[in-house]
Amino acid sequence: MAVLEISASTYSRSGACLSPNDPLSLRLVVKNRRRSIPCSARRITKILCSVAPNQVQAPELYTTPAGVASKKECFGVFCTTYDLKSDDKTKSWKSLINIAVSGAAGMIANHLLFKLASGEVFGPDQPITLKLLGSERSFQALEGVAMELEDSLYPLLREVSISVDPYEVFQDAAWALLIGAKPRGPGMERAGLLDINGQIFAQQGKALNEVASPNVKVIVVGNPCNTNALICLKNAPNIPAKNFHALTRLDENRAKCQLALKAGVFYDKVSNMTIWGNHSTTQVPDFLNAKINGMPVTEVITDIKWLKEEFTERVQKRGGILIQKWGRSSAASTAVSIVDAIRSLVTPTPSGDWFSTGVYTTENPYGIAEDIIFSMPCRSNGDGDYELVKDVIFDDYLWERIKKTEAELLAEKRCVAHLTGEGNAYCDLPEDTMLPGEQ
Repeated sequence: MAVLEISASTYSRSGACLSPNDPLSLRLVVKNRRRSIPCSARRITKILCSVAPNQVQAPELYTTPAGVASKKECFGVFCTTYDLKSDDKTKSWKSLINIAVSGAAGMIANHLLFKLASGEVFGPDQPITLKLLGSERSFQALEGVAMELEDSLYPLLREVSISVDPYEVFQDAAWALLIGAKPRGPGMERAGLLDINGQIFAQQGKALNEVASPNVKVIVVGNPCNTNALICLKNAPNIPAKNFHALTRLDENRAKCQLALKAGVFYDKVSNMTIWGNHSTTQVPDFLNAKINGMPVTEVITDIKWLKEEFTERVQKRGGILIQKWGRSSAASTAVSIVDAIRSLVTPTPSGDWFSTGVYTTENPYGIAEDIIFSMPCRSNGDGDYELVKDVIFDDYLWERIKKTEAELLAEKRCVAHLTGEGNAYCDLPEDTMLPGEQ
């Protein structure tokens, strides 16, 4: 027996798209199967995410065959629309935030989604909706994730939808957390990885450009994340370039950990930590500007040789060593660093401090090459935006290493020119700087 129910779908009775804030739309439920009335008859190039050997979900380019409907569902109780009466609404009630997550059946997302749903990220009075991007291969696993979210009874989680179509998942997204990426397999050159993942992020950029919120904030986690973020940015010209981030917060957290251990203090005593450049082994953990208990690191840790050599190498290679020890990539700590990265943008930066994130370099105050995604020190007033920190110092050692990671990113940019609309690709990567988790 078919029943007609009112839901927060993005489809209208006539087939025209509605805003997610539209009070009414229709979804036909036939027994346990839900069919969405299609928004349009357009054909869309789709992106799939499959489960990778190292437990990070790997997207693949995918085109829906003609006549085959895309697989989109809300899940369980999340298909019900809660009609809040005026006396149910509190003064602190806020509008839903749409959060899209790719690679949503992978291990990183498995840690992250529950942090988002609990209110840990956006606050205890902020309701959210989660839109999860999966693949045909991982769709049952994605349903399992939705079941766990349902069973966790999070009061702030008002809606969950799952789909294999980025154009559906990214619809009206205020935040897009792009986790899924293909890891480097045996014998694969880094240039090949740049091309394969670059195609995925080009398509995701196009989808974001067409259907996401005009001011969507995009955090790219899938490696090589700096160049993937640049590709995504170049394919989304309607979204401000400033809104694209490459995740380097895990590197910052690792650097703080090593400095705290060396100085014999707790982690919260370390501040002003910058990761410059690429999320690769050329990244530059900046001990020159960092502080411990408000004092320059070099005054607390006077072993400069340790700082230049052992400290720097430990941070650069931490991810690879973790894989050797544990046999898997750093899923839990990566999820924590994504939370940290978001919270750094939605809460005011403590006075005098800053945080690291990979952002667009055009008009940067440091003299770093323009038109790449480069990790730099930033501050935020808590509105999701940021500004680059100007009161930093450089010495010859720091600047030399910044130029090295800059050269690597410029080479990666040339290698994906065919995906950024800048002509034919030319790969002349200076060396094979293995990214943690690529193998």
